[in-house]
Amino acid sequence: MRDTRESRLLLVLLVAVAFALITVDIRGGENSPVDGARQAAATVFGPVENGMAAAVDPVGNAIGAVRDSGERHNKIADLQRENEALKQKLGSDARNRSRLNQLDAMLKTAGEGQYGIKAAQVIGIGAAQGFSWTVTIDAGSRDGIKRDMTVLNGEGLVGRVTTVGPSTATVLLANDPDFTVGTRMESSDELGFATGQGDRPLSVQLLNGKAKVKAGDRLVTFGSQSDRPFVPGVPVGEVVKVDPSGGDLTRTVYVRPYVGFTKLDIVGVVVQAPRTDPRDQVLPAKPRPTPTPTVTVTVTPPPPGNAVNPNQADPNVPIPTNDPNGNPNGNPVPDPPADPNRKPGALPGGDPDNANNANNANTANNAAADGDQ
Repeated sequence: MRDTRESRLLLVLLVAVAFALITVDIRGGENSPVDGARQAAATVFGPVENGMAAAVDPVGNAIGAVRDSGERHNKIADLQRENEALKQKLGSDARNRSRLNQLDAMLKTAGEGQYGIKAAQVIGIGAAQGFSWTVTIDAGSRDGIKRDMTVLNGEGLVGRVTTVGPSTATVLLANDPDFTVGTRMESSDELGFATGQGDRPLSVQLLNGKAKVKAGDRLVTFGSQSDRPFVPGVPVGEVVKVDPSGGDLTRTVYVRPYVGFTKLDIVGVVVQAPRTDPRDQVLPAKPRPTPTPTVTVTVTPPPPGNAVNPNQADPNVPIPTNDPNGNPNGNPVPDPPADPNRKPGALPGGDPDNANNANNANTANNAAADGDQ
């Protein structure tokens, strides 16, 4: 048909008649005036519809098979989704335990420092407002968060709040190159200023160029006027390297921060400063060195002779054969028992009068000798 004005008018009339018939049929219900016409059309076109259905029946079966296959695939997909949901639930339980541990550690830190905090969760990380190391937390002005508030977690100093929205806030992390905080050395109280260096240790300029510093020394925040942006006593980190003193007015040390800035989750914004400076109370306890057991071995020399019978000679000791006393066993000869009837000066074992005889003999011999002279 050519597209003419009459053909367009006829099309409009047919559409209008069709809508009219549909309206009358719907309103008439079972008593519709077009019901007779519908039955007549069914009588005429019914056989044609059956023939067409028989012709396309294999195709319909194939389509049904594909549909059933899709249903089976959907069941498998549902099972897979349930399995993934179960895995996510188990994983979320482990994550919840981790977050609970983080929250407990943060509350312990806040309690030791007497900080009033507002807990928040990190919901975004990355550059914001020109800063290279920032995070976004899910707490804002509606929660009492304000600009230049200290942010910490269970490990130590995280950063400070820079911008605040109604329900979110941006935190500048302590390792950002634009971040600077006053520090105080544990015990020695040496003051300095720590500056972030990205993924490298913090650089701390000590005001005393002759300060005695060594690796392992720890630092906390010194605190700001009116406690903003930094409250005192928050752990910062420990010294890992000390530049040699070159006679400068200041001295540079490098500090490894306690906080892992790439794995932040639960943090706390200090909304109320402590009444007094907690000093070093918030620092973690120093690990105690494990004592090394000392074992002392004492060697006892074996006793002389036989260990079983001490009176028996040691079989490992050779027996001397030439004993001046004539004892073949090499043992000293015991003295004979004393005679209770022997007089002093008498020979042992003889008559007690032998002593007088011996003396008389000696006198005679001496007299004879004098006569010969």
